[in-house]
Amino acid sequence: MAIPSEKAPEIANFLNEMFDRDGHIEADICVACKKDASTFRNAISTKEYSISGLCQVCQDKTFGVD
Repeated sequence: MAIPSEKAPEIANFLNEMFDRDGHIEADICVACKKDASTFRNAISTKEYSISGLCQVCQDKTFGVD
């Protein structure tokens, strides 16, 4: 189970209302595609998941990684 990164309360509330960010991250589910988010390429991608809630595939699409 991943732990969501800490955010300002206002931002955290907004993201949780829009995407259930914390719930998805804690359940290892991507907030974008709703697929498994438990395997990452490296520590940086794992950290990014705790920030954005995006799985490796969605991170790659978002950040233009081939």
